[in-house]
Amino acid sequence: MAIVLTVQCEDPQGEQEAFVTGPQAVEAVSGTECWRSGSAAMGDLLLWVLAVLLVLFCSLDVWYYLRLVAVLLRAWFLSPVFDITAEQSVGGYVLLHDIDMCHMNNARYLRECDFARISLYARNGVLKAVRALGATMVVGATTMRYRRPLCVGEKFELRTRIVTWDDKAFYLEQRFVSRKDGMVAAVMFCKQNVLRGSPDKILQHLCKRKVEVPEFPEELQHWISFITASSQALKAESGLEKKSE
Repeated sequence: MAIVLTVQCEDPQGEQEAFVTGPQAVEAVSGTECWRSGSAAMGDLLLWVLAVLLVLFCSLDVWYYLRLVAVLLRAWFLSPVFDITAEQSVGGYVLLHDIDMCHMNNARYLRECDFARISLYARNGVLKAVRALGATMVVGATTMRYRRPLCVGEKFELRTRIVTWDDKAFYLEQRFVSRKDGMVAAVMFCKQNVLRGSPDKILQHLCKRKVEVPEFPEELQHWISFITASSQALKAESGLEKKSE
């Protein structure tokens, strides 16, 4: 006695239906089940991907790291900067996520300066020399002066250069220059401390010779005097607190 299996098959796109009997019915059932299991697996994978992305965006500043990768890739393809004190200019726009009250948020200036310094170090070889020597660099102090707001949609240039250095740190100047009228909208001094190394060792490794230290501009001297006095005051305050305990 033969058993005939009859199956109603539906197109995955829902366009047509057909009745299949006999051995073809068994193949149709297997194909339909495989298609359904494949769709379920794809849906589960998509949910896992979305969950991982949600965790990453909630726990890390993902856009910062994506921007960092983009900055390093761009610096890789740009021409190198052989003069250690040469100025690098990076263009930018004030976007909607940069603003508060229709002008660039003050914290965004510092973020843009971070990326500009990384780009400069990648192009002039300092970043490579730091890694080769096993050293690292951290920001020791910054002072930003805001002169005029950069409004939403406005184009600007961020000009970065190493002004000079001492035994422990590089000193940089960074300027936000409006492309609309050429005005310096903001200017920042940055002290970039070198840990487990020194600027002199980095430059000797990079240039294969001792590099003469440029003169300290007067305004930079005043700023260094300020941060030195602040450091001494905080150390004294800490010592008084320890004695009082």
